Amino acid sequence: MEKEFNYDLLKILVCPKTRTRLRYDTEKHELISDSAGLAFKIKDGVPIMLLEEAREISS
Repeated sequence: MEKEFNYDLLKILVCPKTRTRLRYDTEKHELISDSAGLAFKIKDGVPIMLLEEAREISS
């Protein structure tokens, strides 16, 4: 079972590529950078903010 996401992280985390705000996708349990078109996994409550680990998404 996935750990609960800490919404306070959204106040301080930004996309490592564009330095823009992220949003949380509750269905996929990922942080989304709309400006970069990337999704970052959250593993055990910890966002994996490495570009090489990000998944490309379409708008």
